[in-house]
Amino acid sequence: MKINKLSYLISLSLIGALNSSAEACSALIVGKSASNNHSMFIARNEDFGDNNWAKHLVYHPSEEPTAKEWNLGDGLVIPMPKKLYAYSALPDWDAKESNKEGKYFEERGVNEFNVALSATNSADVNEKANKVDPLVKNGLSEALIPSIILPQIKTAKEGVELLGKYLKDYGASEGNILYFADEKEIWMMEIGSGHHWIAVKVPDDAYVMVANALRIHNVDLDSPDVLHSEGLYEFVEKNKLLDNPNKKSFNFAKAFGVLGDTYNTHRVWLGQKMLSPSIKQSENEAIYPLFQKPDSPIDITKIKQVLSADFNGTILEKDGKRPMRVERQLETHIIEIRPEKPKALQIVTWQSLGVLSESLVVPLYSTMTKYPNSFVMGTDQYDPNSAYWQFRSLTTLANTNAQKYYPFIHKNLAVEQKDIIERFNQVDKQLSAIKAVPMMKTKSADFSVKELNHAYDFAKSLNSKIMTDLTKMSEGKKYTEKEQKAILTLPKE
Repeated sequence: MKINKLSYLISLSLIGALNSSAEACSALIVGKSASNNHSMFIARNEDFGDNNWAKHLVYHPSEEPTAKEWNLGDGLVIPMPKKLYAYSALPDWDAKESNKEGKYFEERGVNEFNVALSATNSADVNEKANKVDPLVKNGLSEALIPSIILPQIKTAKEGVELLGKYLKDYGASEGNILYFADEKEIWMMEIGSGHHWIAVKVPDDAYVMVANALRIHNVDLDSPDVLHSEGLYEFVEKNKLLDNPNKKSFNFAKAFGVLGDTYNTHRVWLGQKMLSPSIKQSENEAIYPLFQKPDSPIDITKIKQVLSADFNGTILEKDGKRPMRVERQLETHIIEIRPEKPKALQIVTWQSLGVLSESLVVPLYSTMTKYPNSFVMGTDQYDPNSAYWQFRSLTTLANTNAQKYYPFIHKNLAVEQKDIIERFNQVDKQLSAIKAVPMMKTKSADFSVKELNHAYDFAKSLNSKIMTDLTKMSEGKKYTEKEQKAILTLPKE
């Protein structure tokens, strides 16, 4: 995830620094045989340096630009593609103001060819690697990658290769980890220096837990399931980035990254403990297995639990450095790729706003081209008409009386989340039976719009109940248990 805009611009000018990240974001990638329904998942929390930063749902239609150059706003200028494919995105509220010619921090999306991208997890670059292949001031960054790559690719692998070409030509301004997926496969890509990168195809029967450190290790550089920058092995060998580099068991994370930082390793340990409890591991390993197999199939609910997790009830309850749940979380996306479904229904993005543990993941079909007003508005100032702010306010209000309001919020959200999933499963079956593709697209998009509106109204009702209760408490009057329960009871629909 990103740093804030001011810090981003400062970091570009201070390229001597090893990493411009704010050390944010956690991700979980799931292969289709590791899931409960033969779906693939790329899921990530987008964390930030501030608690108040709205995100907007956006759809970019396809276009044929007439300009010859693409000015991306941070000093990077590239040839303008002749054709830009349609894609969905999730930019910051001030993206257009920050750069009228670019689209900053779009974070995730699905294009018209059903290729999904989540970008990025920020990652440190070690001093030695940065010295021999420095990060590039005006190179590729998280702020730009989705906007450049998604509208140009037709497969996940093509996404890796295209980004690799741009990195060769223009370099990278920061270390990053990102994920491409299509109906066939998932590719995890890591950028470890100004021009060197690696990507691995995620096995069908495994998952990957990622924090803010490079993870790819013990991979065969000659395998068809591994892609990498030109001359990677020779570069590492020549510059002694590894003591004994091995092509058949290559350690990209050690060569270019920073290992053993508990800020990162504690999260990976926690995620693997939750998904593979039968595997006993120390909580302080320098690096954990890249690919792990779950004890039981992974579903949407489990992914939400993992990306909402803290260290409560674990050995790290007192000393854990940084869990998945942080209150500077802006949104979470869980992109589900379903190869066995009709093309129009193959990808569903389960989207939340605000802190995931106090939010709902809402199913958005990739057929959507328009979004409710409440999901395309909001800034860094509170706005009750903004969906982001309605969900973010739940965490804020809960902190006024954590013992009272967190249980109230979590209980009601759990019930509503279950209902959302049940409604989705029922409607999804009906949509899959529709023969006419235009009707399938229209009805699926309409369903997602309805669910977004419902989620906004639900968050608003929770906020209203808590505000009413807080106001009542200020009266100085003592309420009976029955009266208190009535105040905090949601109306039945």
